[in-house]
Amino acid sequence: MFQMYGVVPPMCTPFKENGELDVDSLKELVTFLRDRVNGLFICGSYGGGALMTEEERKKVTEVTIDTVQGKIPVIVHVGTADSLSASRLTDHAINAGAAAVAAVGPYYFKHGKDRICNYFDALVKMARDRAPVYVYNNTQFQGYTMDLATVKELKEKVGVRGVKDATFDIQTMATYLRLLKDDTFDVALGTEAMWLSACVLGCRAFIPGIANAFPEICGTMFQQGISGDYEACRKTQFEVNEMRQIMYLAKSTQLAIYAMLEIRGITKCYPRAPFIPATEEEKNMIRLRLKELGLI
Repeated sequence: MFQMYGVVPPMCTPFKENGELDVDSLKELVTFLRDRVNGLFICGSYGGGALMTEEERKKVTEVTIDTVQGKIPVIVHVGTADSLSASRLTDHAINAGAAAVAAVGPYYFKHGKDRICNYFDALVKMARDRAPVYVYNNTQFQGYTMDLATVKELKEKVGVRGVKDATFDIQTMATYLRLLKDDTFDVALGTEAMWLSACVLGCRAFIPGIANAFPEICGTMFQQGISGDYEACRKTQFEVNEMRQIMYLAKSTQLAIYAMLEIRGITKCYPRAPFIPATEEEKNMIRLRLKELGLI
């Protein structure tokens, strides 16, 4: 069964200044990343999935998988507020060639265990064992916490085959790895901020936003951790965490990625409104700090 491995960035979705999907920049970004990372996680929070129409999400999926050319696996976030549209996105992603799909819990309304399980049951049934379904456990964006009992039921009774943990809680990650991870259930870390800790506990994949623009340092950190060179990995982890602090110069990590893609010369694109791009002053501050760290 497919399980995530290595550096799998939550790829941002490029838009034009007028808000339309920027397919050319999308192809440029995928082409840049496909030889530098181990997989792509698309249409999630960095990818602006909730900001796009269903057809736009399908377009991003098709373009990404086509441009990847089979070099790395693509995991497609299909989460929505309702079961029907999430099921349609699941079917489309798998038909397009996705290695797996993932979904936050249904958002906007607050849901308990029974309704969450009902939602993921629809996705698992639509997947029909063609690709695994992951829970993307992101309390901030789904609006509620999925407790261990819920995730355990999703594994044992519903047939979900993995979790992307974006709680930023190392104890939660440790519990998932201790009680849930096995050959049938994957546990991936949803941030670069604590890779070293998660790696020591047995995690084998992380989903770093900073890797959109700086995949190389994330790849180095992954290799150091996976090979057991924890002293070197600790040093790189601190550098990566300092980079995360730089990202907040643009008010959010997502907005910083668009600025960093431009600063690094990968592609020039925009977030979709109501997000406001980083100002020139903010980009200059980011550029200066990146130069001080020797990253550009």
